[in-house]
Amino acid sequence: MKQAIEGVYVRKTWDNATLFGVVCDCGDPEHDHNVWVEADDTGVHVNIYTEVKSQWWELNRWQQIWHLLTRGYLEHEATICMSEQQALNYADTLTQAVKSIKKSQVDSK
Repeated sequence: MKQAIEGVYVRKTWDNATLFGVVCDCGDPEHDHNVWVEADDTGVHVNIYTEVKSQWWELNRWQQIWHLLTRGYLEHEATICMSEQQALNYADTLTQAVKSIKKSQVDSK
């Protein structure tokens, strides 16, 4: 993995997609996000993923089961903290990645 800029790094690059890692400023790797910038026949898309874990200490197992049975889903939240510079880098990285993937898509046609 090569470091792109503070808090944002390139995990993998393909012809029509780039996968970035965005590091949480708190230092906990469980808060990191994966950002896919990819192109297909309909255009360029940005998808942001994070692994979310249940807050088991807030609800016991039976409460979680009850919420799942009565609502059909469980709610989880993912947060990423960024310094000002990291947020600017994140925005710039997304802008550059979208331009690059779009150019790659045009060049391949």
